[in-house]
Order: sequence, then structure tokens, then C-alpha cells
Amino acid sequence: MRRVAAFLAGLAIACVAAGQGFPSKPIRLVSGVSPGSASDTIARILADKLMASLGQPVIVENKLGAGGLIAAQQVARAEPDGHVISIYTSAYTTAPLLTPNMLRTDELTPVAALAVVPTTLVVRPGTFKTLAELVAYAKANPGKLIATSAGIGSSTHMNLERFLISAGIKVLHVPMKGAPDALTEVLGGRADMYFALTFQVAAYVKAGKLVGLGMGSPKRSALLPDVPTTVEAGYPNSDYNFWVGALVSAKTPPDVVQRLHREFTAAVNLPEIREQFLKLGADPLTMSQQEFDAMIRKEFEENAALIKSADIKAQ
Repeated sequence: MRRVAAFLAGLAIACVAAGQGFPSKPIRLVSGVSPGSASDTIARILADKLMASLGQPVIVENKLGAGGLIAAQQVARAEPDGHVISIYTSAYTTAPLLTPNMLRTDELTPVAALAVVPTTLVVRPGTFKTLAELVAYAKANPGKLIATSAGIGSSTHMNLERFLISAGIKVLHVPMKGAPDALTEVLGGRADMYFALTFQVAAYVKAGKLVGLGMGSPKRSALLPDVPTTVEAGYPNSDYNFWVGALVSAKTPPDVVQRLHREFTAAVNLPEIREQFLKLGADPLTMSQQEFDAMIRKEFEENAALIKSADIKAQ
């Protein structure tokens, strides 16, 4: 018993020492999506503020591939000292379920929720004016409509699947390598529909180059306030919570996790940061580290059921 007590005491001292020495070198925010995507943009907005408060350079890196898992894997297996941080989206609660050989659900620890990013179901002008029209056409022509997404298991894909199940329709899903490619397919007429990030399509909708049929998010966006949510349009349980958050290796000392939580949360609550988020149509999201962890655990359960119901397979 004395040996166990001595070991635990030593471990506690080591963790405190690790936290007191943090940060001791540049911090890397690793994004698994293309530059210009929601989580990448949010990471870049936060980088300067974190640099000022932490006293170390904060660098945003893009590591693309496997629905963000290449980036997350790098963070999970980096030295667990808090200097390598994953800026991930709610795709995190899907990707490990589809490819557990790349990342287990227990390899990362949630640090801080940062924002909720709305999505909008867009189509080309002259095709459909309402969600009801699209659904009626899809029911009469199963599998004829082509829906694109930012990739298998991405938030835009899961939003699509929730809507398809709620509406009781089938379409041909063509996943792309990222959000910009998915949007290009619709603009170019090669795809019929896409649950796009609202901030990436708001200008197109306002200019009449795309039509926003419904918000895929739990509530409307300030960028397109006249577009109803898919739930408001009569399709229950069709919404998807597209969040952006920070995670680190699960082996990171708890006091370092808490320090990072305080730093990220303080940055998100700054008026100038909140203003920049709102220009993206993103709602700042703050909660305790424990609440963020509980939200993620719940989403793992919900997405496991959705993956089974929609028969989603990793590419």
C-alpha cells in the first residue's frame, strides 16, 4: 500500500510539474480540413489570441485525409504535453466509428467547445423552390438526385443522412475530398444538392446563384434568416449539431487540459472573437470540459445508431 501511495503521489507531482512548465515551446493547432473550411478558419481566428495569452507561437497546420483522422491521429500520438492540439468538428464522433483501426474513441480528450456552425441545404436555381418539392421529386424518382458531401462521415454527410431518413427518400450520395469540392459540384451542375456550410454559400444564395431550401442546423442562421430549418419545414430529427472544438492526446496531464480549456474559453468569449465568429454565421459555444466530454459521448452513441441505420461504410 505504501508503494502504491508513493507511486500516486509521484504521479501527481509529475502532472503538476508538467502543468507549471506549460507551454514551453510553439503550439500547433492541427486541422484535418482544407484552408477556408469552418474549423480551419476558426483555428486561425483563435491563433493570435492564444499566442498572446500563452506567450508562445501558435501555428495552424493542415493535415488532410480520412475525414480528419490523419490529423487527429497525429495529435493522439504526439508527445502528450498539450503542445499539439486537434481542432476538429463533430465529424470526430463519426470517423473513429467508421475506421477504428486509425483512431479509437478513447485516444483523444475533449478540451473545449468553440463554436456551432450552421449548414444549409442548397440546390441550383430552377430546380426546386421548396424542400417539399425536392422530397416529392425524390420519392417519385428514388436514387435519381445526386447529393454531394465533404466526405464519408463528415458533418455534411451525416446531416444529409439524418435528413434522408426523416424525409423517407433515397438519393445517390457522391462524397468529395472536402467542402470546396462538394460546393463546386453543385455550382457546376454535376450534383443536385448539398448540405453546405452556411458561411460558404450565403453570398451565392443572396446573389441568386444557389437556392437555400432549409437549414440543416438546430436553429436558423443570421446569415440567411429567411431560410427555415428542416425541422421547421416538417422533417423531425433531420437537424445535425455541427460543432467545432479542441482536443488533445488522452495522455495529456489533467492540469494542462484545464489550462487549455481556460485559454480557449477565454478567447472565444472575447467580444472581437465572437464578432468574427458571427460574421462566419458561427455561434460561439462554451461549456465546461466535463459537459463537452458528455456531449461527445452522447454523440458517439447517436452516430453509431445512425451509421447502422443508414448502412454507412468507410471508403
